[in-house]
Amino acid sequence: MDVLKSLFEQHYGFPAEDVKPLQGQLGGSGRAILRLAGRGVSAIGIVYSVREENAAFLEFSRHFRRHGLPVPEIYAEDLSLGAYLEEDLGDTTLFEFLGKNRTADAVAPPAVDAYRKVVAVLPHFQVEAGRTLNYKLCYPRSSFDRQSIAWDLNYFKYYFLRLAGVPFNEQALEIDFTRLTKFLLGAEHDFFLYRDFQSRNVMLRHGQPFFLDYQGGRKGALQYDIASLLFDGKADLPPALRQQLLDHYLDCLAAHIDLSRDAFMEHYYGYVYIRIMQALGAYGFRGFYERKPHFLQSVPYALRNLRWLGENVSLPVALPALMDAFQAMQGSQKLHGMAAPSAALTVRIFSFSFHREMPVDESGNGGGFVFDARSLPNPGREEQYRQLTGKDAPVIEYLEAQESVHEFFAQARDLVDLSVRNYQRRGFKDLMVSFGCTGGQHRSVYMAERLAKQLRAAGVAVELRHLQLEKLGK
Repeated sequence: MDVLKSLFEQHYGFPAEDVKPLQGQLGGSGRAILRLAGRGVSAIGIVYSVREENAAFLEFSRHFRRHGLPVPEIYAEDLSLGAYLEEDLGDTTLFEFLGKNRTADAVAPPAVDAYRKVVAVLPHFQVEAGRTLNYKLCYPRSSFDRQSIAWDLNYFKYYFLRLAGVPFNEQALEIDFTRLTKFLLGAEHDFFLYRDFQSRNVMLRHGQPFFLDYQGGRKGALQYDIASLLFDGKADLPPALRQQLLDHYLDCLAAHIDLSRDAFMEHYYGYVYIRIMQALGAYGFRGFYERKPHFLQSVPYALRNLRWLGENVSLPVALPALMDAFQAMQGSQKLHGMAAPSAALTVRIFSFSFHREMPVDESGNGGGFVFDARSLPNPGREEQYRQLTGKDAPVIEYLEAQESVHEFFAQARDLVDLSVRNYQRRGFKDLMVSFGCTGGQHRSVYMAERLAKQLRAAGVAVELRHLQLEKLGK
């Protein structure tokens, strides 16, 4: 992105020599995240279209750094173009570190120590830095109030329960939502609420935690963020470790406020429930509605947490319709089966326009092959093919009459075949292959279709999408 290259040169005084997308960090946010490097230094560039969130992140970052909190330094910004340049905190998230330091439910001491460091920092955000934060910049609400809670509950109802086919009584559920909202707002809520305090938003550098993605922060209750971390879906922390970390957090929090543990715990599990529902709403929106199956793999972990809550926690407020919905979710084989990875490799093939959006790898692997088909003869320049696509017979005949097309495809296919064999041998589950051209309508579509056909004929599972054709409705 030219704006990020300009910001890099503005900050360092020399141009970036290498620019790479970090799509594995994009998650569900919609941000374009790139690493720019040159002369032994690097920075992370962000491009995002929501000005209010960008402004909140930039101001919050500066505020937190003034309070000595470990967040990225902001190097340069251009809010008019939705871009900013920040400190590069490396590639290791707390989630990834946890995965490398556990066997089933046995979490190794280095990961436990990392989590203890993270929960010890949280009260500094919530209390010390939160006292003087400019909450007028919060987006879309300045506090986790009745409206915010209603949004989260409806998100869960309409994007998860409804789309997953879970039966519920809507009127009875609304009565429960009203009760739960009143109960949650009974907790003291004059602190900074990070909002997305979870393991993928914590980077570890030289063993120390650094924090990201607090642009959705607002004023709220202390319980929400620690609940977010300890009941973080795929992190799947063992209950004993969750309790140990909660106790450590409360010890640290007591150094900042006059803490009543009983008052804190009275509302704690209510916030655990709403955080899980918010996460399920996000999984449903991204997975069921946007058809990004990677997000649905977290659903069984949320169900596991709900089952533990049902067996070990009694809320001081009656929520019969909601508990019935949770029970129906527990009985769904479809929902429980979503965590099971594919038994074989799946190759995800995309076509796209270089003038539009690049494909995003939702598998979590961070990307794959990207082949540039713009060097090939372009049927889109000729009137008779302009309204057609790479799936139409006249365009296919045109392209297959070109020797350069066959050479290009053969070399791309050989590279992909090499990776497919290697990935299958090593038990990998996902490979991403993308073909781009100028308009995303002819050459890239043809290449993607042809590769998908050959791989399917060889017994390889394929998921195929044409991003620009989807936008055009073709």
